[in-house]
Amino acid sequence: VQLQAFGGGLVQAGGSLRLSCAASGSIFRVNIMGWYHQAAGKERELVAAISSSGSTNSADSVKGRFTISRDNAKNTVYLQMNSLKADDTAVYYCNLKMFNLNYWGQGTLVTVSS
Repeated sequence: VQLQAFGGGLVQAGGSLRLSCAASGSIFRVNIMGWYHQAAGKERELVAAISSSGSTNSADSVKGRFTISRDNAKNTVYLQMNSLKADDTAVYYCNLKMFNLNYWGQGTLVTVSS
């Protein structure tokens, strides 16, 4: 299983970015895909996740600003990030949970300038 993330970059505070992550390989139809972020000197934390049935959960800090979605046919998960803040600056990692295993993408850097 491989995960490839796209869409990071530099944006001004208040701006938007859209991350995408495509999974390839042997993907079981029942799974959870999500995004985590890790700021410098901090632990990796869940941003948002979505199950293959469409159930979602997200960190309180991003509720109302970030939206996670997925395309099951493409095994792709998206994270629409609006109203970005400097505190959102981090490396964002795509995650796939399947059969109690975790698969990680390579990470994409999001930098929000204030």
